[in-house]
Amino acid sequence: MKKKDSLVEKERNRQDLGFGTKMTDRQTRLITGAGQFNVKRVGQSFEAWLNLYNRLITVRWSGFFVLVLCVYLVLNLIFASLYYLIGMEHLAGVDMTNTHSQFWDAFFFSAQSLTTVGYGRIAPVGFAASFVAGIEALSGLMMFAIITGLLYGRFSRPNPRILFSRNAIIAPYLDTNAFMFRMVNEKSNQIINMSVSLVFSKVEEKNGVRSRQYYGLTLERSKVNFFPTNWTIVHAITEDSPLYGETAESLAESDAEFMIATEGIDDTFADAVHKRHSYFNDELVWGAKFKPMLENDGEERYILDLRKIHDFDLVSLNP
Repeated sequence: MKKKDSLVEKERNRQDLGFGTKMTDRQTRLITGAGQFNVKRVGQSFEAWLNLYNRLITVRWSGFFVLVLCVYLVLNLIFASLYYLIGMEHLAGVDMTNTHSQFWDAFFFSAQSLTTVGYGRIAPVGFAASFVAGIEALSGLMMFAIITGLLYGRFSRPNPRILFSRNAIIAPYLDTNAFMFRMVNEKSNQIINMSVSLVFSKVEEKNGVRSRQYYGLTLERSKVNFFPTNWTIVHAITEDSPLYGETAESLAESDAEFMIATEGIDDTFADAVHKRHSYFNDELVWGAKFKPMLENDGEERYILDLRKIHDFDLVSLNP
């Protein structure tokens, strides 16, 4: 019983980020460079797959406006077709002598009804046309209420622009070496109480079974109160580090990945913001040192050049 209890306790204490131990495919990262989980779901219900609100909130602005324009045009085409089928004689003010412009008169009357503008040149006559116009006016009110809510949601949603260096590096550090990467807030707003956690993951083989293991890496500094400039994250590779004795070849063989989670408070929205990133083993440069990004312009002001976030020099590592 004691042996079973120890095995259970060991499993309880095993570190796991939520990916499990079965993700051991070669050259397949767990978190993409864009910070998304590299997991594709299948067998979902249509409602879960659609996830409409999330899609409309997170889609790019260009895609959002194109979608709104398409919905607007399609609705007007549908209602214009209904007016045309009912009969153009039921729309007072339409030029009945010009057959080519009748549909477009119905289309623009639909646009006026949908937006409740109502210029007055064309008006519905009879129950059928009036009923369709009433339904369209209600649809327009609901559509624009939804669009207004989505616009508010998109503007009020914190969207952190945290840049990470293209590569992580192994650099000389004090009397040893260290794993480092660099990040910076691209926006001019401020992020406070910024914290970072770093997890090293690799595939290990025990008793002929390959499983993925996770190791939290101790950082030189895991939290800063202010984040006004770039921040170089440092994990010293000491004898008690999971990276101690690792080489570029051993990391490639074990499909090593370094996963990063950041969290802070955006002072514009007074809301928590977070960002994920990862470095795969082939994005790690051995023997490098980041170039400075911060300099003084000679006018009692500091200049932070974001274009230099990826720049480094090759150097010799400590023995």
